[in-house]
Amino acid sequence: MSIKVVIVDDHEMVRLGLSSFLNIQDDIEVVAEASDGNIGVEYAKEYNPDVILMDLVMNEMGGIEASQEILAENPDAKILILTSFLDDEKVFPALAAGAKGYILKTSQADEIADSIRKIYNGEDVLSDSVRQKIQERNNRAPELHDDLTAREMEVLRELSKGLSNQEIADDLFISLKTVKTHVSNILSKLEVDDRTQAVIYALQHNIAEH
Repeated sequence: MSIKVVIVDDHEMVRLGLSSFLNIQDDIEVVAEASDGNIGVEYAKEYNPDVILMDLVMNEMGGIEASQEILAENPDAKILILTSFLDDEKVFPALAAGAKGYILKTSQADEIADSIRKIYNGEDVLSDSVRQKIQERNNRAPELHDDLTAREMEVLRELSKGLSNQEIADDLFISLKTVKTHVSNILSKLEVDDRTQAVIYALQHNIAEH
């Protein structure tokens, strides 16, 4: 019985390459390919795959938000992040969202296939560089901004540019109401009273937009 996989990635050549390689494996079958997170959420419902191979940065809806929606609908879903990004604002929110694995696109094809098998069999899979990041975080005192989601970090960087809520909404292709919610969450998590203090915090912690 084959491991059913859905690939979610906005680059067509990545999807084609992954699909071609995985489908020649005796025990893996790619049942669907999605070009963004919204479609990935729908395909997760439609195909009920054993493993979802998820990119992070995509148009419309990113991998973290898609993972959250998929897992809210099906807490047993097994999501393996496959991305080029290794920054804290991607790694930790993805794992916090419930992804069972996080590997890089620089991985060998055989490593990706083996990671799918491990996720399917209930193992957590992390690249060595991700494990190192987790160890480094465990060895330092927590920061208030550690609790910000990836989208909230984006909004904070937009705030640091001096943009209004409407300008942020336009930049990030989200609604004004959503921006206001994110800003409120940011102020609460950073324990500050207003946008100016949030920007000062971002500057002090080197997370503001340069």
